[in-house]
Amino acid sequence: MEAVSALPAEARDRLYAACAQAITEAGPAREALFLARLALLLMEQVGDEARCQEALAQALHALPLPSLSSNQNGD
Repeated sequence: MEAVSALPAEARDRLYAACAQAITEAGPAREALFLARLALLLMEQVGDEARCQEALAQALHALPLPSLSSNQNGD
């Protein structure tokens, strides 16, 4: 799937930071729910079910394993 338009690097950085902050605010118990809701809201903006289904498939396919430096035990 090709992107319709690419964000400038500075905008990507700001949005990444805002997204990370929102995930933190949602907290671990609501993180998955927040991300699913965010994805749905963004898919509604795209407005094309086939493109959204393809994006879901690509995201799942390219999903990396957690980093060894991540805190997987909640410690």
